[in-house]
Amino acid sequence: MYINCYEEVKNITKELVSVPSIVRVPNGETNCAKKIYDYYRELDYFKKHSDRVNMVKTINDFVDRHSTYAYVKGTKGNSNKTIILIGHLDTVGVDDFGSIKKYAFSPDELPELFMNMNVSEEVKEDILSGEYMFGRGALDMKSGVAGHMYLIKYFSEHPEELDGNIIAYAECDEEDNSMGILTGLKEFKKLKEKEDFEYIACINADYSTGYNLTDINRYVYFGSIGKLLPSFYVVGKETHVGQAYGGLDPNLIVSELTRLIELNTDLCDEAQGEVTIPPISLKQSDFKEGYTVQTAIAAYVYYNFFTHSMSPADVMKICKQKAIEAFDNVVKYTNESYKKYCEMSHVAYTKLPWKTRVYTWEEFYDELKEKHGEKFTDHIFNFAKGLNEKEPTLDLRLFSIKVIEEAWKWADDKSPAIIEFFGSVFSARIEMTGKTEKEKMLLSSVNHSIEKVQKHCENPIKVRMFYPYISDSSFMALSDDVETIETLGKNMPSWKTKYFYNVDEVLEINVPVVNIGTFGKDGHKFTERVHMKYTFENVPNMTYLTICELLK
Repeated sequence: MYINCYEEVKNITKELVSVPSIVRVPNGETNCAKKIYDYYRELDYFKKHSDRVNMVKTINDFVDRHSTYAYVKGTKGNSNKTIILIGHLDTVGVDDFGSIKKYAFSPDELPELFMNMNVSEEVKEDILSGEYMFGRGALDMKSGVAGHMYLIKYFSEHPEELDGNIIAYAECDEEDNSMGILTGLKEFKKLKEKEDFEYIACINADYSTGYNLTDINRYVYFGSIGKLLPSFYVVGKETHVGQAYGGLDPNLIVSELTRLIELNTDLCDEAQGEVTIPPISLKQSDFKEGYTVQTAIAAYVYYNFFTHSMSPADVMKICKQKAIEAFDNVVKYTNESYKKYCEMSHVAYTKLPWKTRVYTWEEFYDELKEKHGEKFTDHIFNFAKGLNEKEPTLDLRLFSIKVIEEAWKWADDKSPAIIEFFGSVFSARIEMTGKTEKEKMLLSSVNHSIEKVQKHCENPIKVRMFYPYISDSSFMALSDDVETIETLGKNMPSWKTKYFYNVDEVLEINVPVVNIGTFGKDGHKFTERVHMKYTFENVPNMTYLTICELLK
């Protein structure tokens, strides 16, 4: 069976795009959640079963925002098997739209505006083709949410097709700290207890795009890439610029770190024949305020690090080795430079005092704990807790830095050092190998649905084993050993005061995941656009057929 859903999914998408829901902006995410909630409440099924649709406020969040879920219980049999559909309703900002920012959420107006602007020929060709819908969130990923909304409506009218149940959860805050899905895990657990649900799979509808300009394929992704943020706090030794060799510039160490880590293909992670993009710097800075002729006292840098098979412990170990190498290189370089300068200046050379000193946060913390005991551990915990209460909107990375700076005050040895830590939300890698019955079922069902929908799709639909972007799929299962999460926590200065990865809540759900998602171009750019036929027709049908196969 192939359902006729194009026009309705298109209309729902346009309605959702018209509601600005920029992450963190007051009321936006809640307004979009309310739009989705109202859609469900108008359906006859939810007039009868009003307890099966709900808006939920994010827990322990400094922003007042909501997500919406609805579920349908099948009547074909007595199975408790349940499939979770997820998709995020928030978007990135719209400053990149410039002078036409007020039209960022207007799919009907944008094409004409773009035709009169200096956009690429590719964009103009896509406009003239009539195959794309423009607008912030159209691709990433309100069209995916719209497809799930349609399917909830369809199954609410045809529950007899399901021997089991489906939940569609449209979550806020995917673009920031994933508070929406973290709250969702708690809701899924409540529903599991209330309805005796047996979760068997998760289907995300996040966006995909071609790998290059000539790539004509469409993609379905099993599993998900993992993402960590190895970060480095570097303390140098300040000096006057007229005495350049009298200190050690932390910016030099940070620069060498970046040279060794950024785009280093030796740090790509491979599994099942697929390779991650190498690490890249997302921030590099010192802490000087304004101009002086004194070198910086400290600096920091952090890198996006994708994983397919590496655990947090693996990444911590590899990056520490790079930090040691960077420090060694800088010590050698500064001594060679100083020696040459002494020769040029006809003065005696004396080896500089710098020695390589690299800690993980766990090592640094444990050293101070051994020396100062509970006096130190209690102080740091209370400092971090108080900091979060005082500045709840403080960036998670800067929060970690402030905790490290406070700990540094307790150190007797103030000589230059690197402290490595994890600075951001943990997105777990999910690898599907077919080793469990649930994985086998999902792999088989999706492949069958692709085979059937391919007849209706002009482009080849290809399968890959890792969704290549960060997504909320990472919170639906855990492929790493639980013990590795201990390494994560021990190396996060924000652990249990501002951030906590609750392994138990993830394992309570722990289902295989697939991304049957939207397709288009220029995600997170002002020319963001979604391919309508594939996204409004092919994608919902693949999801529909997968659900039917799993709950037949």
